[in-house]
Amino acid sequence: MKNRILNSISLLSIFLVIVSCGNNEKAQPAATAAAPAPFPVAQLETKTVTGFTEYPTTIEGKVNSDVRAKTSGYIEKVYVDEGQKVRKGQVLFKLETQSLSQDAGAAKAQVNVAQVEVDKLIPLVEKNIISPVQLETAKANLAQAKANYSGVTANIGYATIKSPIDGFVGAINFREGALISPSDVTPLTTVSQIDEVYAFFSFNEAQYIDHLQRSEGQNKAERIKNSPDLTLVLANGKEYSEKGRIQTSTGQINQSTGTIQIRAAFKNPNEILTNGNSGKIKFPIEYKDAIVVPQTATFEQQGNVMIYKLGENNKVETSILKIKGTVDNLYVVESGLKPSDKIVVSGIGKLKSGMAIAPQETSFEEAIKPVATLFRN
Repeated sequence: MKNRILNSISLLSIFLVIVSCGNNEKAQPAATAAAPAPFPVAQLETKTVTGFTEYPTTIEGKVNSDVRAKTSGYIEKVYVDEGQKVRKGQVLFKLETQSLSQDAGAAKAQVNVAQVEVDKLIPLVEKNIISPVQLETAKANLAQAKANYSGVTANIGYATIKSPIDGFVGAINFREGALISPSDVTPLTTVSQIDEVYAFFSFNEAQYIDHLQRSEGQNKAERIKNSPDLTLVLANGKEYSEKGRIQTSTGQINQSTGTIQIRAAFKNPNEILTNGNSGKIKFPIEYKDAIVVPQTATFEQQGNVMIYKLGENNKVETSILKIKGTVDNLYVVESGLKPSDKIVVSGIGKLKSGMAIAPQETSFEEAIKPVATLFRN
């Protein structure tokens, strides 16, 4: 009997130990789950930052002068080559003038005949032998003969085709032996002045209005004058050494495209740019005293850019951001945050709205640093 009582007491003790251990194991995870997880948070600060918007552009010489013939004829000689630098008045083409010279000889002979006729009639009129009308008719014939002769000699002069400006010769579209005339649609060549070049690009209507509103000035001319310097990115991806300035814009919005064309000027002292180049204009936009957040602290949900900010009792809450610009790794915020807010800067994939966290304070400067690229292709 005594042994049975001892056995029962032993079994009861073992059972109580097992139950106690089980309760401890269940209580331990519950206690762990109740502790808020740590997340880095930062106090927002306003910053003045500059972003860039890129626009495709085409380059043209400051002056592009088509070279055309003023008289018909066959090209006898081409004196320049494509890409050659020429001066104003330099001979570019020479037309065959043999037939024109023959015409000039005949026209000169007509002048001489008309002059003889006038000289013969003058004394006869003075002696009242013939009517003055006959003399006036002869003088008119002389004037006509001289005009014909001047026209022929002018055409001979036009056969020597010269450069209208200082610049560089473009494509030569006609060579020796080609018959050309003033009515040709295609010019002989184009001479471009490229000590300064124009870059043409387009704003849409909203961008144009934004630009005018951002620039200081009482009128359009003043706002253009106060526009920021522009950067030109060349076709090889490198930035051009000279900065550009907006000079003017077309007077109205193109109804077909909804855009307005802008013309900027760039100095070209090293003659790197030429007529027909392409590239991109980097247009700077300054955001003064703006709220900025690192893009890594945001996430997208149903087309909205969202962020977690720290609320009461260290609980996080989501906020929808309206973005007005992007600068490097930062979003420039138009609405959705106040400068007094604190935001969670990393680990946002583990958060849910209303979740309590253990905030770990970090500096805003540290929070907005770009994340280093560890691997490159």
